Amino acid sequence: MPPLVKQPAPELHDTIAWVNAHGEKITPIHLSDFKNKRVVLYCFQSWCPGCHSVGLPTLQQLVESYGERDDIVFLAIQTVFEGFEVNTYEKMIEVQREYNLPIPFGHDRGNVDTQNRSSVMCDYHTGGTPWFIILDTNHQIVFSDFHLTPESVATYIA
Repeated sequence: MPPLVKQPAPELHDTIAWVNAHGEKITPIHLSDFKNKRVVLYCFQSWCPGCHSVGLPTLQQLVESYGERDDIVFLAIQTVFEGFEVNTYEKMIEVQREYNLPIPFGHDRGNVDTQNRSSVMCDYHTGGTPWFIILDTNHQIVFSDFHLTPESVATYIA
């Protein structure tokens, strides 16, 4: 299935285990928590070479450039779809620390309904990792793809 674009964003599932910007456990995050805000979702796996060489450095640049804006929220989600034993909750926290990203991180291992595949991947029809999803202030999906550069993001969150 092609990625969802120009459609309402599916709500995030309560099965995602979240930590805040300091790596402390928090209650589930929902898109409805961010009314009238743009949301940038970054999907990764801790063992993904492209996530480390391209995706996470891009996310760092975006957070440095736009993280102080009140109208944008950044969320990183480890979307487990393979390597379940390796892409653990603990590895997600290690990635947050390694890249010094002061944003919430979630561990999405899915559930019985998704056959233990990331609910975000299923709901948003993503193609793997690294993957960026950008939502406008009405939480319509305006971008969903592997390739996002810090230069091109202004098109979606200006």
